[in-house]
Amino acid sequence: MIPVRQWDIVRFRIRPNDSDLHPGVVISGEEWCASPHALNLNVIACSKKPPADAPKPHQVELNSADGLDFRTNADCRFFHIVAKEGVRGVIGHVSVERRRAIGRKINEVFRFQL
Repeated sequence: MIPVRQWDIVRFRIRPNDSDLHPGVVISGEEWCASPHALNLNVIACSKKPPADAPKPHQVELNSADGLDFRTNADCRFFHIVAKEGVRGVIGHVSVERRRAIGRKINEVFRFQL
């Protein structure tokens, strides 16, 4: 298993039988990521951003500051449960600025009363 940490950008398959790997942001906590007893992770799926498109209201844009080769939108509407063994590599790490943006977007999308 590849070791991962919260805010790592990883490659994974959304469905086990998919042929394509997708980027995703690990949002599970550090303790969970490090635990040998925790077999799954919470991941926000990302997709490559078309050059002229602005992020949709439920997305946060990631880019080279996060270690990516291209602009990518993180979809904050849904958390995927991904088996740790299904992670195929770490390709970046979300910058502090984008972590805050993702946290705000999740709060906005889910309308948490804080």
